[in-house]
Amino acid sequence: MGPFGREDVRILLLGERGVGKTSLILSLVSEEFPDVVPPRAEEITIPADVTPEQVPTHIVDFSESEQTEQDLAREVQRADVVCLVYAVDDNHSLQQITERWLPLLQSLRPRTKDDGGSQTGEVVSAVPIILVGNKSDLLEQGNMDSVLPIMNHYAEIETCVECSARTLRNISEMFYYAQKAVLHPTAPLYIAEDRELTEKCKKALRRVFAICDRDGDGSLSDVELNAFQQRCFGTSLQNRALEDVRNVVRRHTNDGVGSNGLTLSGFLFLHRLFIQRGRHETTWTVLRKFGYDDNLNLCREYLHPPLRVPPGCNTEFSASGWAFLVQLFEQHDKDKDGALNTEELASLFSPCSIMPWGQNLKYSVPTNGQGWPTLKGYMAQWSLMTYLDVRRTCELLAYLGYHTAGTDNQLSAITVTKAQRSGGSKKRNTRTVFMCHVIGPPGVGKTTFCQGLLGRTVDEIDTSNLWCELPRYVARQLSVYGQSKILLLHDVDALGADSLSPQQVSCDVACLVYDATDEHSFEHVARLYLKYFAETSIPILIVASKWESGPVRQQYLQQPETFCRKHRLPPPHGFSAKAGRLQSDGYIKLATMSSFPSWRPSMLSGNSSAVWIRAVVGLAAATALGLILARTIRRLNIG
Repeated sequence: MGPFGREDVRILLLGERGVGKTSLILSLVSEEFPDVVPPRAEEITIPADVTPEQVPTHIVDFSESEQTEQDLAREVQRADVVCLVYAVDDNHSLQQITERWLPLLQSLRPRTKDDGGSQTGEVVSAVPIILVGNKSDLLEQGNMDSVLPIMNHYAEIETCVECSARTLRNISEMFYYAQKAVLHPTAPLYIAEDRELTEKCKKALRRVFAICDRDGDGSLSDVELNAFQQRCFGTSLQNRALEDVRNVVRRHTNDGVGSNGLTLSGFLFLHRLFIQRGRHETTWTVLRKFGYDDNLNLCREYLHPPLRVPPGCNTEFSASGWAFLVQLFEQHDKDKDGALNTEELASLFSPCSIMPWGQNLKYSVPTNGQGWPTLKGYMAQWSLMTYLDVRRTCELLAYLGYHTAGTDNQLSAITVTKAQRSGGSKKRNTRTVFMCHVIGPPGVGKTTFCQGLLGRTVDEIDTSNLWCELPRYVARQLSVYGQSKILLLHDVDALGADSLSPQQVSCDVACLVYDATDEHSFEHVARLYLKYFAETSIPILIVASKWESGPVRQQYLQQPETFCRKHRLPPPHGFSAKAGRLQSDGYIKLATMSSFPSWRPSMLSGNSSAVWIRAVVGLAAATALGLILARTIRRLNIG
């Protein structure tokens, strides 16, 4: 694949007999005018290393005396660009361009104009065309005045050039223009009759501008311009060059340069100027660096770079990914209140195709009093999305312009992590994002437990009237011994003892919830544990919800405390979502059990949470200090 996403370029020469098509090809190859010209030249292939754009180029001749109309139709379909050749000393050959050849190409390769051209709906050729006036050595002056009206009328004509196969004048330039018409086409960028950028091009450049405007002030400063220049062209501009750019914009626009730098208006003007001066490749280089294909759509490879996530592994953000997201948050938090209001969030995601986060965001992650995501809530939502759908995350990062030095895709923002559930290792899990499945039958309090992670009481949920619409996933950042972790809760309904799928069982830690006020509730949880979790290394915490009403004796073979002790589980955790009683210690337990998946708090001789936490503190210290764990175990008389 070549540097422009193409394997090669195929150039087809058409025109009336005797205009010199074959001579042009032979003169290019031999660098001299041929004494004997055959009816048709064989197909010529020019290697990539000798072409200006480093793309292999095939040059194809067509002869009406040796080939059929079927051959012509086939060659037109295969061509990437067509050179329509006429003789500058033969007006009939020029007339045939408009009366024969252009209508023929429009019929064989039709394309209805969209926003990339005029709005008349006229039929044009889908293949770009170069008008070539050969035998310029026979005239003292060219006849470009007769050709320019044709070029202006037909949008598919990229450019016109006069040349001479005999004197070799403009031969190389002619084929360079043909190659350039394929690699850097005009039609998607510019409407010649309006002398204006296409709407699709403007939209793409607006996204580029928004991405490069790192401080969000509506202008590109010298620092931002040089970062843009370095990203697109691999070089920086000197102060004099930057000032020259601003002076050009000032001379031609009233609002192209502001007090803080180059405005969006000035940025669009520069690209319009590049195209008008025949420097399409400059604009195309910019657009391709930001992921656009020849139709000005973000290409699939840019949106979804290949990322392999082996079974049992998960995805979360790397340090560079976190840094990029924090920079975006700070850039768009205009009022500096530590949260993104509706307008700020819309501004942040304006380069994207759609707004990815809905109004229910406040029921998924921490928000302020107005329901706007704080920085921690913002990062928790990104982490949740990346854990569940890393492909979607990569797509959004592409739209938002994620870029780090030395990389051209989003993969450096993502870390593929391994699940650490081995029972033999006591090491701390180095991951930062953990999934907890909150499992139990409907009505036992799973939803209130999940919403409690966000500090929301049952009364607040009741007044929201959103029970049936509350999200199944909740995420929040927690601190585990000074380390920031993000706990994801997934509300999983278990309608029966055989109701869980393998996906519902697979998680970093499981929270089995029963209703402490229902004497038959614990039996369901016990059966779930025995069937799905007893033979796994997944850490388990059993939660007794509605604890404030007073637990009742359970109608099961064993009471919850005895069951947990027998199966070496932590003692049941009493939970209340009532105002004034909601506490975070249960969530800290879950995050800690995820970070230390092989630790079994049930090994303690007592059932109190305080002793359980002290033991895990001993294990945490051991990961850093080694022998402290042994001393802690001896002090607590464990095992």
